[in-house]
Amino acid sequence: MGEAPVQRPIVRSTKEEFMDLSGVGVWSTHLRYGDQAESADAAAELEDLGFRALWIPDAGGPVFDTAGRLLTATRQTIVATGVLNLWMHDPADAAAGHATLSAAHGDRFLMGIGVSHPSRVETAGSGPYGKPLATMAAFLDDLDRTTRPVPAETRVLAALGPKMIETAAKRARGIHTYLVTPTHTRRARQALGEGPLVIPEQTVILTSNADEARAIGTEWLRRYLALPSYAYNLVRLGFLHEDLEKVSDRLFDALIAWGDEEAIKRRVDEHHAAGADHVCVQVLTADPSAFPRQQWRRLAPALCSTARRP
Repeated sequence: MGEAPVQRPIVRSTKEEFMDLSGVGVWSTHLRYGDQAESADAAAELEDLGFRALWIPDAGGPVFDTAGRLLTATRQTIVATGVLNLWMHDPADAAAGHATLSAAHGDRFLMGIGVSHPSRVETAGSGPYGKPLATMAAFLDDLDRTTRPVPAETRVLAALGPKMIETAAKRARGIHTYLVTPTHTRRARQALGEGPLVIPEQTVILTSNADEARAIGTEWLRRYLALPSYAYNLVRLGFLHEDLEKVSDRLFDALIAWGDEEAIKRRVDEHHAAGADHVCVQVLTADPSAFPRQQWRRLAPALCSTARRP
């Protein structure tokens, strides 16, 4: 637990296998903000379990350092930001971070980029918050103008609405979505057509007890429903304002997949059937501070085709 991770040898992708983002990955705040030694150990285990990518959020702090530790702890697994908060990063520094990781670890770092939310940006002192589309375009322009540009095929954009999805189709490899349903995944695929990546996050709770699931997930969900971009997107998907205010069972069940391993697999399969290339699962538990390693181990045989069987 207290030892530094051992550098694993780089396995470079062939052109045909460039950054293979199929299958299922893990989205985790623990890998980003948890104990560094356990994070590295968990990353290596997640790779052995068969998860294709590790997704980490960016709410401040040295995100490229974290990505580097996870890449060092693994051999083939892709590490992605889900997503880099563009308000907190100078484009030249972000491009340099991307170049450094790519030079050290091959084509295994995917830069997910997002415009975050006004309340979070201003609370962090990174504001004032500007127009999302114009701000994203300017950030991408700056990335493209640096001495070591971030190639479009190694970046995806956080996109919920049609205009940001359109921007992603033109200027990135695809989109990474958060707090969405398979219906949104299907609409995004229809808007993008074939080719660009569609990568939804899916929150899951491994319990077959409805009361336990709601005790774990309701307040977590309320924090996101208070953010206008998520609320507007859910209304576009057909949910009522009453659903959001009360966190109705209908809304909860649509956004958080809960039940046993097969129930979680059914939801992930729905995203794939709707057009997702890759789905990253975020596990919630009763103890949000603890790495959900037992749950990852339980899910791997159901979700990962290359998982080790018990």
